Amino acid sequence: MKYVLLFVDTEEFARDLEAMGPAERERAYQRVVDWMGTHAGKIRGGNKLQSPETATTVRLDRGEPVITDGPFVEGKEHVGGFWVITAPDLDAALEWGRKATRACAVPIEVRPLAEEAAD
Repeated sequence: MKYVLLFVDTEEFARDLEAMGPAERERAYQRVVDWMGTHAGKIRGGNKLQSPETATTVRLDRGEPVITDGPFVEGKEHVGGFWVITAPDLDAALEWGRKATRACAVPIEVRPLAEEAAD
């Protein structure tokens, strides 16, 4: 089954990252790169997202699409990016989440992808 690992950026994490010097920030990024490298071929895709300030939301208002600037939900946490993995079950996917949160130092949400219809 495919799962998505959503990494959650928080205001605290952003402040911590901002307070780091260049060498410390590079080591933090390298932990993530190293974690990804140990799973090369097992990660099916993923990417970091731009900040929530770049988001545009489209929603229905009385049946008509309305476009607004900003993310769907305003909050102190937001999805910062994702990885798509294949794991045999939720326990295995959660182990991925444990390792990812250690590498990234941010919360990781583990969620199964909806099954695709067979062709």
